[in-house]
Amino acid sequence: MKFKKMLVLLGMILVIGAILAACSGNETTPAPDATAAPVVAPIPDTPYLAEWQGSGHADIASEPFRHWDAEDPAEVPTTCAKCHTSDGYRDFLGADGSEAGTVDIAVAADHAQGVQCIACHNAVTISKTSVVFPSGVEIKNIGDDARCMECHQGRESKVSVDAQIEKFAITDMDAIVAPIKDEQGEDVRFGFRNVHYYAAAATLYGGMTHGGYEYEGKTYDAKNTHVEGYATCTGCHDPHTLEVKINECANCHEDVATVEDLKNVRMVSSNPDYDGDGDAQEGMFYEIESLQATLMAEIQKYAKDTAGTGIVYDAAAYPYWFADADGDGAADQGDNGSVGYNTWTARLLKAAYNYQVSLKDPGAFAHGNKYIVQLIYDSVEDLGGDTSTLVRTDAGHFAGDTLPFRDWDFTEDGEPNYVVPFGCVKCHTAQGLPTFIKDGGTTVVTSTGTTSTTGVQSLPSSNGFLCSTCHNTEAFPERYTVASVVFPSGKSVSFGGKDADGNFIADDSNLCISCHMGRESTTSVNSALRGKEDDTVDAKIRFKNIHYFAAGATIFGGEVQGAYTYAGKEYVGQNMHASEEGKMNKCQDCHDVHALEPKIETCETCHNTTDPTTIRETDVDYDGDGDITEGIKGEVDTLAEALLAQLQMYAAANGGAIKYDTVAYPYFFGADDKAYAAWTPRLLRAAFNYQYSQKDPGAYVHNPKFVIQFLIDSIEDLGGDVSTYTRP
Repeated sequence: MKFKKMLVLLGMILVIGAILAACSGNETTPAPDATAAPVVAPIPDTPYLAEWQGSGHADIASEPFRHWDAEDPAEVPTTCAKCHTSDGYRDFLGADGSEAGTVDIAVAADHAQGVQCIACHNAVTISKTSVVFPSGVEIKNIGDDARCMECHQGRESKVSVDAQIEKFAITDMDAIVAPIKDEQGEDVRFGFRNVHYYAAAATLYGGMTHGGYEYEGKTYDAKNTHVEGYATCTGCHDPHTLEVKINECANCHEDVATVEDLKNVRMVSSNPDYDGDGDAQEGMFYEIESLQATLMAEIQKYAKDTAGTGIVYDAAAYPYWFADADGDGAADQGDNGSVGYNTWTARLLKAAYNYQVSLKDPGAFAHGNKYIVQLIYDSVEDLGGDTSTLVRTDAGHFAGDTLPFRDWDFTEDGEPNYVVPFGCVKCHTAQGLPTFIKDGGTTVVTSTGTTSTTGVQSLPSSNGFLCSTCHNTEAFPERYTVASVVFPSGKSVSFGGKDADGNFIADDSNLCISCHMGRESTTSVNSALRGKEDDTVDAKIRFKNIHYFAAGATIFGGEVQGAYTYAGKEYVGQNMHASEEGKMNKCQDCHDVHALEPKIETCETCHNTTDPTTIRETDVDYDGDGDITEGIKGEVDTLAEALLAQLQMYAAANGGAIKYDTVAYPYFFGADDKAYAAWTPRLLRAAFNYQYSQKDPGAYVHNPKFVIQFLIDSIEDLGGDVSTYTRP
């Protein structure tokens, strides 16, 4: 096998060598001026020559390749040669026999002959599969894309912007930064950091490579995987013409016939009105364009009001940002032309850098539009701008910047990870649920009472869900068929019910509850507490967390026992919201399947209101507060508060004070702010139910009677007085 691989590699090298010899053997020497650029003569036998000749890589008369012709000396410096000359690229790779990772020798300007065959086709690029970005982050296992991304990654990053701020020892983000002295005693000015041009890979990989300035305390989208088959450079671009494969875009995107038409594209995962202009149907290009205008206005306002000097921007003239001290909207002029902006603050630099990042990748609206939206939003916010009408984050299933998708990005030591463990992949990766369904995976109760999934292994982290998460790509747009769902308790149910023979009937809502079922149940709680005394503190007891949004478990109530159901008590089963079968009783009846928001306008049909928190259908005073006009949510909330108070009273009397934090794991803490450790079985059961009531924010709609039942039962089991309550 090794011998066979060696023969294949040798053959490839020989073929490439012939191609390179053909390409390089026809170079001509250019005249000193830029108008007489070198020309590579057509070589009839060179593969893809015609395609390459029409590309930007072959446009050897253009600025990216002629910029240094009039310099003295007329050469492309080592800092630029990697991407602006083929010789420099090979030098960087070590394909010329030199050390890899650096360009050792400047390249004569007359050798800046575009990106030739030899740059991408050589003995090193055959096996090159990783790229180190300006942030220092290395992206591995990217195959042929590594050839593209080595140059299309930008020249700066959050890391370099922060490094400059640290170099100038800045503590006041709004102070104008004074020059400092270098080792030779010369003034060094605090200035703009330019990401450079066409940093498509930095946009594509988003928060994984930190190409934009990412603000502390914020999370950002990771790699935009788009859809299967179109998540790489060459998946979307012809590698020789560089053109977008527009005909293939048209397979999914209607009314796309030209590259310009792509500006109108907007996928269902882009539901919010990001720029706040009232148009949530316009293409993502226009959302970003409007946000850019908002950011520019904030930059100019801040520059004038805080930095003390007006600022203007010119996308085509270095250094891009110019002083406008007289406020006439044009760059001030000095002896050497336009005056570069020189009253920078650190806060202004961050925002200006992000503006440039958003502008210098003309395909950013396709490469990583959510990441760009986040960068712009955060920049506006940091400058003090009004973001009340803007939107930063998508609907939950597509919110790639949020914890449900980003929780596994780094190890405890801070090392990049981006792998989701097998116990979480089903619901926290785009590929998990379809893999689970195709492989026949089931949710099972283990010997210890915990749940696990079979049929799914660890998977790479995702940037939110994809169409293929719920839609079968082999029969698109059909959704995957799920006949029934096994809950953590081991109970099986289906929104479709059963047929005359007792077989489950598939329903689309089963897809939803395949994840929205919780992770624990009465069964797992009982298993964890087996053999323990109800009121005896046991250091081995650990809190059991239902997990988030267990709406399916709430809806089916006592049938699946997602909440802790006490022995000897009866509990309602599936909540048939409307008495008429099939009317507003399934997930898709009440929620937009992409935006996920409740269809509150449909509530008005029966309830004369679009505010579900005010709805109640009974005059029973469940919480005993004397108010039978409040919405059922008010009844549930009062009982939940009463349960928490009873929890705290019981805990204080049986082992130590307890407090609850809904956003901090493991949620229950002692007086020392450490994880609560004085659990008794009775306290754990009640705490489990309290957490359940908090982690399904729609519980009061999904199955209010079930929730009221287990809240009252929990209070009673803790010794609380339930005489004023009415249990359904």
